[in-house]
Amino acid sequence: MIKIAVRQIGPGRLTRGLESDGRVDWDAHRGLHPEPRMLESDRLIALAEAGRLCGRGGAGFPFARKLQAVVNSAVRRRKRTVVVVNGTEGEPGSAKDKVLLCRAPHLILDGAALAATALGAREIVLGVTDEDAAASVELAIQERELGERARVVRLPERFITGESGALVRGINGRRPIPPGRKGHASTRGVDGLPTLLSNAETYAQLAVLAGLGPDAYGRVGIPEEPGTVLLTVTGSARFPAVVETPAGAPLAHLLDLCGSRAGEGVLVGGYHGAWLTGDIATRTQVSRVSLQEAGGTLGAGIVMPLGRGTCPIGEVARVARYMAAESAGQCGPCRLGLPDVAGALSALAGGQDAADALERVRKAARMVVGRGACAHPDGVSRFVLTAMDVFESDAAEHVAHGGCGRPVLGVLPAETDAQLQLEVDWSRCDGHGLCADILRGIVRMDEYNYPVIPTEPIPAMLESDARRAVAMCPGLALRLVQRVPKEARK
Repeated sequence: MIKIAVRQIGPGRLTRGLESDGRVDWDAHRGLHPEPRMLESDRLIALAEAGRLCGRGGAGFPFARKLQAVVNSAVRRRKRTVVVVNGTEGEPGSAKDKVLLCRAPHLILDGAALAATALGAREIVLGVTDEDAAASVELAIQERELGERARVVRLPERFITGESGALVRGINGRRPIPPGRKGHASTRGVDGLPTLLSNAETYAQLAVLAGLGPDAYGRVGIPEEPGTVLLTVTGSARFPAVVETPAGAPLAHLLDLCGSRAGEGVLVGGYHGAWLTGDIATRTQVSRVSLQEAGGTLGAGIVMPLGRGTCPIGEVARVARYMAAESAGQCGPCRLGLPDVAGALSALAGGQDAADALERVRKAARMVVGRGACAHPDGVSRFVLTAMDVFESDAAEHVAHGGCGRPVLGVLPAETDAQLQLEVDWSRCDGHGLCADILRGIVRMDEYNYPVIPTEPIPAMLESDARRAVAMCPGLALRLVQRVPKEARK
């Protein structure tokens, strides 16, 4: 079971009954949430419109329009439909959907059942990556006696798994990466059928909206964005938590609740989101409109304040390396552009030709925008470029003095399951640079034209490239070794 605190600003709705760490079973759930009345498609669409319900997975697309698109496609093609719950939540800094899946699975299933009934869907499919989440949802399906009407599909835990096209591919038994050509699940999704795909919180919000009705649902929040918002607050927060708050609440209040200050900067929206300065963050509300006006985004509902004890450029460089490795690697911006961004950031963080590195960061990040097969390069570019603006003074310190004097504490999570690390035998290395050419963004050359080998493990998707670099090293100086976990080193 996921271990993160759940906090509330005002009465809880999605998080009602989650004050303890336990899972809400079927009987307890019905004591907390009345069974929603099933509706036909036109009435469910009207309900979603009246409640101004938007997707909570990142894009914020109006849920009523998604429903209508699936209805239109099903009628036009004379096909059955499928309802998909996206519970993958591939961002390392996010936990809100996992909390719902692990501890309130029936609220998600209530919303999915509403949609499935309205659409006459063939089945409900829940795509998850977390083992505990999968077990909780499978138990909920048994408790509700749904039988073959609902199933859980376990997928690899990677950042891009949650992209809609990748998720559909994974459910269809293919490699879960974004497809080369853009398409819409509402037209052709699971098994080629019209598919309603939204994330776990969205379906939970639909269940709450149906239970309360639009008027009661809108008694909290703001007129443009009624209801509550579920956020994951991590980063430098002393008390990281999943927080349910009314839309429109001050972001500063949220940070105070989790024992944090805005500091030098706050990341909003996750690793496809944007950085805000501390001053701007404290004047911003938790809403899509307010965050957008401030230059940020609500995105996947992630808030990460960065304290003054860690090096911001080093933290951003760690995440950039992680994001470059987490791409599908099937188009130029991901195969070449993102590694270039990560390599330039690593050089800037290490103070190597920092002035040139800073310019290369900005140039490489701008070059990938709008050119990828999916939105991954665009999101990483926004994350990096806004960081360069917010932490401009820190970047200047790296340019002027080779660093800012602060350690990189790893405050921004960038976990990997990789188990192999590169090592170099310096008595053999002649600085040919083939390793840096093959592992762009992972290995870089220093001012003496010798490779700088990362201390982090090699991402799993780059292991084949790392083995090729080892095999092609003219001096036989490189080798791959098994990573020693931090616990063992201690």
